[in-house]
Amino acid sequence: MIKALLSKLKEALTSVLPVFCIVLVLSYTPLAPLTRQEQIIFAVCALFLVIGIGLFNLGADLAMSRIGRHVGEGLTKSGRIRLLFAACFLMGVLITVAEPDLSVLAGQISEVVNPVALITTVGVGVGLFLVLALLRIVTRTDLTAMLLFFYMLLFAFASLMIAQGGKSYLPLAFDSGGVTTGPITVPFIMALGIGIAQTIGGRNAGQNSFGLIALCSAGPVLAVLILSLSASGAIHFPLPDYSMASGFGSAFWHLLWETCWDVAKSLLLMMGFFAVLQKFVLHLPRQRIIQILVGIVFAFVGLVIFLMAVTIGFMPVGYKIGSQMAAGNPGVLTGFAFIIGMVVVLAEPAVHVLNQQVEEVTNGAVTQKQMMIALSVGVGVSIGLSVLRLIMGFSLLYYLIPGYLISLGLSFFVPKLYTAIAFDSGGVASGPLTSSFILPMMIGACVAMRGADAIMDFAFGVVAMVAMTPLITIQSLGFSSVVSEFFREKKSVQKILSADDAQIIYFE
Repeated sequence: MIKALLSKLKEALTSVLPVFCIVLVLSYTPLAPLTRQEQIIFAVCALFLVIGIGLFNLGADLAMSRIGRHVGEGLTKSGRIRLLFAACFLMGVLITVAEPDLSVLAGQISEVVNPVALITTVGVGVGLFLVLALLRIVTRTDLTAMLLFFYMLLFAFASLMIAQGGKSYLPLAFDSGGVTTGPITVPFIMALGIGIAQTIGGRNAGQNSFGLIALCSAGPVLAVLILSLSASGAIHFPLPDYSMASGFGSAFWHLLWETCWDVAKSLLLMMGFFAVLQKFVLHLPRQRIIQILVGIVFAFVGLVIFLMAVTIGFMPVGYKIGSQMAAGNPGVLTGFAFIIGMVVVLAEPAVHVLNQQVEEVTNGAVTQKQMMIALSVGVGVSIGLSVLRLIMGFSLLYYLIPGYLISLGLSFFVPKLYTAIAFDSGGVASGPLTSSFILPMMIGACVAMRGADAIMDFAFGVVAMVAMTPLITIQSLGFSSVVSEFFREKKSVQKILSADDAQIIYFE
C-alpha cells in the first residue's frame, strides 16, 4: 500500500510541477505579478494538490473502479438485464444530482429556471443516456451512429434556442456537459462499461467498453437546451470573491465543511447503492469489501484536499492572471492560454484513471504517453482558441459546429476504438481543475476586456471547448496510424512485386 501511494504521489508531482513552475515564473514578470503572500499560498496549495491527487488516484483504483467493474460483471452474469438497466439509471440519476458542479450551475440560472427542475431534468437525462450507452454495449450498436444522431439533435435545439433569442444560454448549456464527468463518476462509469463489455465478450469487447462518458455528457447539454426554450430573461452571473483572503479565517472552516459534505454526499450515495447490490446480487468476499472501504477513505480525503487547494490557491491566481494579462497584452494571453492548457490537463485526477484504463483495455496499443500528448495538445488549442474568441467577440457555434463536424467525420475513417476513446476523453479532460483555474482565468480576462455583463457570452464556453478539441487530436492519432499502416502494406507489396524472379522457388 505504501509503495502504491508513493508511486501515485510521484505521478501527481510530475503532473502538478509544470503548472506550478509556469505560474511561478510568470509571477516574477510584469505580465502578471503576484505578491509574496500570494506566491507562498499558491506554493502551499500546489503541494496539497499533489497530495490530494495522489490519494485520490489510489482511492479510485481501490474503490470506484472496482465497484464499477463488480457491478457491471455481477449484474451481467446474473442475466438480469432489466435489473442492470434499472440499477444504472438510478445510479446515473443519484450521482448526477449529488454532483457539486450541478448545484452551482443551477444557482447561476435560478432567476430564470427553477433549480430543482434543472437538477432533476439533468439527473434523469444522464440516467437515460447511461441506459442508452449500456444498451449499445448489449446490442453492439455502432457508437458513431449514436453520436452522430444525438449531436445533430443538440445542434438542432441550439439553433432553435438562438432563433428564440436565447443565445446567452448556449455556452452554459455546452459547459454543463462537464457536470457529469466529475472525478467520482468517471472511474465508476468507465469501469462499469469495462465490466459489462468484458462479461458479454465478443470481438469488439475492448471497443464497446468505451463510449459511456461520451453519451452521458450529451444528456446535460440537451436538458439545459430544452429548459432554456421555456425560460425567459437573461442570465446574470454573480462574480464570486476571488481573493485569497476568503479561504482563511472563519471562511476556511465553512469551505472545509461544505467541501467535505459535497464529496461525502456523492460517495455515500454510491456506497449505499453498492451495499444494496452487494447484499442481494454480488456477494463479494469480505476481503474485497475491506479494500473498497479503504479506497473510499483515500478517495474522500484526497478529493477534499484537492478541491480545497484549487479553491483557495488556484482559483484566485487564475482570475488575477487572466485580468492582468488581458488588461496589459491580450495577444500574450492567447499564447499563455495555449501553454497552460497543455500542462493543466496533466493535473486532472480523472485523466490519469482514463489513460491507465485505455492502456489496459487496448493491451498497450494506445499508451498512456500517447493519450497524454493528444489530450495536452487538444486542451492547449481549445483554451487558446477560447481566448481568441474572447478578443474577437464571435459566437461559440463558430467553433463547435465545425469542430464536431470534423470529429464526427473522422469517426468514419479511424478505427472505432479511437472514436470511443476520443469522445470519452473529451468529457474527462474538462475536470475540476479546468473549472477552478481555467474558467476563473477566462472570467478575469473577460471582466478586464468586456465587462462583467459579457461573462455568460464569452467566458463560459471554455469547458465546452476543452471537451471538444481532444476528440479531434485523439482521432487524428488514430487516423495517422491508419495512414501509416496503409503505406507499410503498400511498401511490402512493392517489395514483393519488385523481387528478383531468380530468388523465387518453384515447387513441382
